[in-house]
Formats: sequence, structure tokens, C-alpha cells
Amino acid sequence: MTSCFFITDLHGIKERYEKLFLKILSEKPDLIFFGGDLFPNTFSSEWKDKDFLNDFLIIELQKIKNRLGKEYPKIFIILGNDDARSEEEDMIKYDKQEIWKYLHNKKIIFNEYSIFGYSYIPPTPFMLKDWEKYDVSRFVDPGCVSPEEGSRTIEVSNYEKKYSTIKDDLSELFQNDDLSKTIILFHSPPYKTKLDRADLDGKMIDFVPFDVHVGSIAIQRFIENRSPYLTLHGHIHESTRLTGSYLDTINETIMLNAAHDGTELSLIKFQLEDLSTIERVIL
Repeated sequence: MTSCFFITDLHGIKERYEKLFLKILSEKPDLIFFGGDLFPNTFSSEWKDKDFLNDFLIIELQKIKNRLGKEYPKIFIILGNDDARSEEEDMIKYDKQEIWKYLHNKKIIFNEYSIFGYSYIPPTPFMLKDWEKYDVSRFVDPGCVSPEEGSRTIEVSNYEKKYSTIKDDLSELFQNDDLSKTIILFHSPPYKTKLDRADLDGKMIDFVPFDVHVGSIAIQRFIENRSPYLTLHGHIHESTRLTGSYLDTINETIMLNAAHDGTELSLIKFQLEDLSTIERVIL
């Protein structure tokens, strides 16, 4: 059996990472999935004038790798909408050094399974747009800022900002693959599920109520139509608290959200070959 950890949205909080590192050393999982929003936000005083990736995360993972040797887990990792895309160059560098497999917009084969990663999310009210795209059309929810506005740490063409969609990306990434043995690491949850429920009840803008479901319609439709084996999500921290569930299904697909709006570490564990083993641990 292949033991797996799934974590996401740690936002550079050192205590969460330290708890995770201890669990890795004690339980020695085979695979670890990092679902994005790994870095501290711009206003974090803990990492002011420090390099989170190079001065902390890589150093600690290298220590674990040295200690575990051949038992060092395979790590699959993507960035999230709060992570600057300017960090992607280093993510790729450490992929080449075999610290992890940087998975955005890629496919990796593990035994009989295919593992994909995809970071983009639909437009949000936030101004950093490195990992935001239009979803299925150029519609933007009330209160949100389009991908054509905001700021970026890596510039892209005006054509991409204006016309690129998550829907088209998924069609290109997955093409005609059989997804019955496929794990997909998304940052965005699918729309209108137990995984994308935001705390927006009763809130309005210009007398228009906010949609309390803020996930991706493109990802929802993709799962409905293609039925992958397992999808892993984050982004909406409060969803599990509001819906009472970190797990949902569409047809035969099992979908998990490891994000958490408490101070603790939310860790989802499972055996890859037996998804009845899924459990969420709060540390």
C-alpha cells in the first residue's frame, strides 16, 4: 500500500510546517501532496527580510531527505494564488535537485497512476493575479477583480490575460487521457460543492448578493465529464467548517479539501490504493 499525506494553504506559518516535518519523520509517508499557498503573505512579520523558501523550507526538507535516505517521500507540489509566480524559477530548480516534483501543468507517472497538477483559480477580489484566469468565460463575479487588472510578479501577454480560461487549459492538459487511475492536485475547488463554501452569507455589493460558492465551474464540469480517481483541493479555508465536510464526491470521483481556517495544521492521510482509509487529522 502507498501511504499519502495531503496538505495545503500553510501560508508560511512555521508551526504548521514544523508539525508536518515531525509527522513525516515519524510516519514516513510514500507520497506527499502540497496543494499551494505555501509561502507567507506579504505582511508576515515572521518572515520579514528573510527568504522563506531558501532559508527555511528547502533547508528543512533537505534535513529530512538526509535523515530518511531512500525512505524520503516523493513530494508533488504546486503554487497557489497567494504565492508569487516569481518563485516558480526556484520551484523548478529544486525539482531538478530532487527535493520535489513541481507539478503545475504537468503529468507524472507513479506506478499505474497518473498525477497532474494545476494552480489556476477563477477571479477573486484579491489583487495578485499570477495564478488567476477566467473560468469558463469572461464573466467575473460581483466584487471580484478580473485577470486583466491587478498586479503580477511575472508578466504575461495581454491575449493570455483577456482570453485564456481554465476550461481551455484543462482540455489541453488532459486531452483524451483515461483518468480512472489519475490523481489531480488543484488549488481551486470545484464549484458548488462542500469544498468551495465561502463565508459570504448575507453579504452584498451594489445590492447584489455574493455567491457563497466560489470554486471553479470549469473544474466542476471537468470532474463530472471525465471522472478522475481522486482530486485534491485547497484555497477556501472556511469551507470545511461551514459545510462540516472536507470530502465530497462527483459521480465516482472523490474530492478532498485540506485547507483549514484554524491555527492548527490540517493533514489528510490516505492509502492511495484504498480511499476508504481517508482521514483528516488536526494537529
